[in-house]
Amino acid sequence: MVFSIGQLGKLTNTKVPTVRYYEEIGLITPLGRSEGGQRRFDQGSVRRLGFIRHARELGFTLDAIRQLLGLADRPAASCEPIDVIVREQLDEVDRRLANLQAIRDELGRMLSECDGGVASQCRILEVLGDHSLCLTEDHANPIQA
Repeated sequence: MVFSIGQLGKLTNTKVPTVRYYEEIGLITPLGRSEGGQRRFDQGSVRRLGFIRHARELGFTLDAIRQLLGLADRPAASCEPIDVIVREQLDEVDRRLANLQAIRDELGRMLSECDGGVASQCRILEVLGDHSLCLTEDHANPIQA
């Protein structure tokens, strides 16, 4: 079965501009184009785009996904480089979790120091206004990191 880019997007819950971007950077390749110039994709493209989306949900970078797809395209390739890529992602997740825990601890500490008074004497506002009062120096948002 052959699909248009719109059909591929619907089948994989992926916006058309995202499919185009993945094509532009070489993660997905259409079979070709129709007489009207529309991109055409097959079931393999559906599976590949599903792979990409799932990997993105797990936090893999596009570069890591490119490497994983390259290895998937070589069935006789060793699993070792795949394991390395996944281990690196797991390490990154652990780093983010530790950062989130530090943020949680800091927020809990700030809240515990609030005596429920007035805003002008609020310890939370004081700590938010003076980073040196935090117990942790670096708690950048790990979701954006």
